Amino acid sequence: MNYVKELRELVGHRPLILVGAVTLIVNSKNEVLLQLRNERSKRWGLPGGLMEPGESTEETAKRETFEETGLSVENMTLFKLYSGESFFTKADNGDEFYSVTTAYYVKEYSGSIKLNPDESLSCDFFSYNELPENMVGSHKRMINDYFNTN
Repeated sequence: MNYVKELRELVGHRPLILVGAVTLIVNSKNEVLLQLRNERSKRWGLPGGLMEPGESTEETAKRETFEETGLSVENMTLFKLYSGESFFTKADNGDEFYSVTTAYYVKEYSGSIKLNPDESLSCDFFSYNELPENMVGSHKRMINDYFNTN
C-alpha cells in the first residue's frame, strides 16, 4: 500500500499537504516531453508524482520519470518550487490536497520511451508554441515559467 492511501485511511477526504516533483525534459530541438496521463480526465502533463517516505524530491523526480516514460534522467537542475493556495486540488473522489511541487529541468536523458499503461497513454515532445490544449493547469504554468526564463 502506498503512503497516500495509508494517510487517506486515517484522515478521509480532509486536506493533506503532499510533496511531489516533476521533470521538464527538454530535447535538442528545445521541445518538452509530455505524457498523456492515464487518468479520468486524460490530460497531458509533465512526468512526475508524489514523494514516498525517505525519498528526496530529486529521487522522486527520477523514479517517477522512469516509471512513466522509461527514460533515465541525470544532472537535473532545480528550476522552481511551487506551492500555495493556487496549488489546492479537490479530486473527483472528494480527496483534498495542497501540493508542494519541485520542478526540475534536464537536457540529458537516456533510454527510449516505454509506456507504462497504468500511468501513461502516450508520451511526445512538443514545442512551446504547440502545447496541447488539454493540459494539467499547474504543469502548463511550469512550462510557461521555464520557457519565459530560459
